[in-house]
Amino acid sequence: MLDLLIRGGTVIDGTGKDPYAADVAVENGKIVEVGDLPGAHARRVISAAGKLVTPGFIDIHRHADLAAYRPGFGQIELRQGLTTIINGNCGLSAAPIRRGRRAEIAAYLQPICGEMPGSVSTDSLAAYLEGQPEAPLHTGMLVGAGVLRAGAAGYALEHLEEKHYRAIHRAMEQALSDGALGVSLGLGYAPECFYTTRELLRALEPLAGQNIPVTVHMRQEGGGVLEALEEMLTVARDLHIPMHISHLKAMGRDNWGVKIPRALELLEQARQEGLDVGCDVYPYTAGSTQLIHILPPDFLSGGMEAVVRRLQDKEVRRELARRIEQGKGFDDIAKLAGWDGIRLTSLHCPEDHPYQGKSIAEIAAMWGQNPLDCCCDLLVREHGEITMVDFMASEEDIVTILQNPLSNVISDATYPTDGMPHPRVYGTFVHLLEHFVKERGALTASQAVHKMTQKPARVLHLDGKGVLAAGMDADINVFDLEKLHQPGTYENPRCLAVGMDYVLVDGAVAVEKGRCTGVKAGRILRR
Repeated sequence: MLDLLIRGGTVIDGTGKDPYAADVAVENGKIVEVGDLPGAHARRVISAAGKLVTPGFIDIHRHADLAAYRPGFGQIELRQGLTTIINGNCGLSAAPIRRGRRAEIAAYLQPICGEMPGSVSTDSLAAYLEGQPEAPLHTGMLVGAGVLRAGAAGYALEHLEEKHYRAIHRAMEQALSDGALGVSLGLGYAPECFYTTRELLRALEPLAGQNIPVTVHMRQEGGGVLEALEEMLTVARDLHIPMHISHLKAMGRDNWGVKIPRALELLEQARQEGLDVGCDVYPYTAGSTQLIHILPPDFLSGGMEAVVRRLQDKEVRRELARRIEQGKGFDDIAKLAGWDGIRLTSLHCPEDHPYQGKSIAEIAAMWGQNPLDCCCDLLVREHGEITMVDFMASEEDIVTILQNPLSNVISDATYPTDGMPHPRVYGTFVHLLEHFVKERGALTASQAVHKMTQKPARVLHLDGKGVLAAGMDADINVFDLEKLHQPGTYENPRCLAVGMDYVLVDGAVAVEKGRCTGVKAGRILRR
């Protein structure tokens, strides 16, 4: 007798094929058959009449490295149909961290990943994974190359010595041996923004010729996005490695509708050359990151203490104003989004809490200041630990990327300990189906599901996941497309998605009739 039978649903199997009527049989955490099974018997039968049955959704780009240790972890993910998530993105993994650098690196990660509990072991990726509590969904980790560099040399050195490269290589190889699914780069963040292309190639030498995925937050995502993409394709060619572009976008109105079509052409040309390349996208016009990333890369040298000291200098502020006005050589978010398009979402000083959710333009008007001085004063007072939501992308560009066969969907969800997160944390995958499938018709349901299941599974070689077929892991969603809804907004983001009737993780029912059951069937996924 089967453990579980999902009967009478419309299967979207994750491959992109058209939906079809079928039953799904589950035993010992695996799918054993998909088809017309009128004579099958099971200990439990779930009726899926009038509903879709899909693989569990996979988000290969989250920043829940430390959220995985918090009570209640998994609820916001399961409620949007996620059964697998991958952390450690953008070069910012919570492990491995050399013990002597832990406080410095933890402070840098805090706006993205939240506060690091003292109980979390970060000396090695193996120790981090072994200490992770049981979870209701599957999790995996990339090793962040930015953290490897910071562990070897801190944030002050702009150019490394041979001993630093040797330390980076040892740490990278150990993390991959410990089970990292790949390597993530954050060239838009310190300290990786200080690499030249030649230096980056040197840092990644251990990967040469290997089929180990590399994901990258590129050096620029605005006016210089094409040059940044060319750089990463050069790295992929020279090292003969897979290269996946994280959260592809073209920030700023002047770049909308112009840069993205060309970027996709470059990726397709590289694919035709034989390179293993692809990209992903989050389905929102606003991003979210640390406020310090309005600064040019050279302003970030020396670590947070140096940044804060620098921003107190009036002459430095005048130079910063000039650089922002010119907008050359870096992602000038202050200009690309505008001060009214940058909303502050987490502030730690009690006196600043009333400004959460307000734009820098609004706060500057309240203080009677120009926006740049207002921004610098806040960064100084908050010691740089501020997150923002920045409105800078075009929905038409998002549609163009979504419709390209090289793309998959991600959330880029960040998990600051307090404040107002981006609504994508709570609802990206339901939002995609609700807005881009139901409302806009930009994708069919089958196309959307493919980009949330088989496609991301292939990027990170997640064998056994992403398709409803015999022998695959029984990570399964059952839902009525018409009833899916993500109520969260930028003003009120902490709202759970609704509409998932059942979510199965390795055959265990993790969501039943829209409610989390508390079952913890998730596994740590290792390379």
